[in-house]
Amino acid sequence: MTMTCFDPSSSGPHHESMGAQDARGPEDHDAALCVRGLNKSFVMHAQGGLALRVLEDVALSVAPGECLALVGPSGAGKSTLLRSLYGNYRADSGSIRVRHREDWVELAGAEPRITLDVRRHTMGFVSQFLRVIPRVACVDVVAEPMLRLGADPTETRRRAEFLLGVLGIPNRLWALPPATFSGGEQQRVNIARSLIADYPVLLLDEPTASLDTANRDGVIELIRQRREAGAAIVGIFHDLAVREALATRVHDVALPGVQA
Repeated sequence: MTMTCFDPSSSGPHHESMGAQDARGPEDHDAALCVRGLNKSFVMHAQGGLALRVLEDVALSVAPGECLALVGPSGAGKSTLLRSLYGNYRADSGSIRVRHREDWVELAGAEPRITLDVRRHTMGFVSQFLRVIPRVACVDVVAEPMLRLGADPTETRRRAEFLLGVLGIPNRLWALPPATFSGGEQQRVNIARSLIADYPVLLLDEPTASLDTANRDGVIELIRQRREAGAAIVGIFHDLAVREALATRVHDVALPGVQA
């Protein structure tokens, strides 16, 4: 198996060969997120109940301060893996453990209340799409995750406005609902919302897909700062420049039945 690992003396990841055990990442006791033997299939009811295997025996670990980039061919299951880690998809079998409130929590098969608590305090997710309630002001959309944690409203609003400014959302738009924004503006609002709380684990699904170069660079810097502050990050970055700027290691997501 060939993995890509971070070389501190270079500007990006480099390639080296390692055994399957080493390729999983850090030892469990050093990790913030640990996946073992993860399998996921989708049942095609319109095809007579055909089970389509998407993830097969996935194993990976991510430590604080690492950014693990998921790579692989289209259809290999990279987005499915991210959504499984976040609990949007229920795994068929295997283990997804995350360090939450100073303890390990098993997310595979967890009760909804546990998954929601992990999302509220430990794991953030940046998707390509922003889904918000219409008529809610942009700044309130960004501030909401911090307010749920009981943060001071004045300080939270100041932090939300700072992130919106860094991400190039003009203040004339802060009081408007993001549903009226362009795709790129909505994605930047989504990023601000996901980064306002200091989540120990971040999942990123193409965070710069709809952005121009200037805004892309601003997002890269914010994510890099979060990584350097100790966040454990798993992301999909089809933009090679973004991947090289952020990734410390690469995990190849192989098609089921294909040796990685």
